[in-house]
Amino acid sequence: VQLQASGGGLVQTGGSLRLSCAASGRTFSRGVMGWFRQGTGKEREFVAAISWNGGNTIYADSVKGRFTISRDNAKNTVFLQMSSLQPEDTAVYYCADRTSSGNVKFTTSYDYWGQGTQVTVSS
Repeated sequence: VQLQASGGGLVQTGGSLRLSCAASGRTFSRGVMGWFRQGTGKEREFVAAISWNGGNTIYADSVKGRFTISRDNAKNTVFLQMSSLQPEDTAVYYCADRTSSGNVKFTTSYDYWGQGTQVTVSS
């Protein structure tokens, strides 16, 4: 499985970005997909996850109401729409694919990871 994240960039406080993660190599629609982020000097943290059919989503409290995760199984792509961005959202954002089980908020539950895309929010 290969995951290719894109869409990061530099944005001002209050701005928006849409991240994409394109998957290849297996039946995309079978697993939970998640987004995580890692700021400089910080541990990788959970941002959002979505069930295989998009019917269930879960968010970190810090992004709830500002970020929206979605997926298009026909295009093997998962998205993260980010709005009202704040400087504390600055991080490298990673998409991940969970093919088995485990708590969706834990990095150890995911089997495959994308390379990350940098999001920088200027104050």
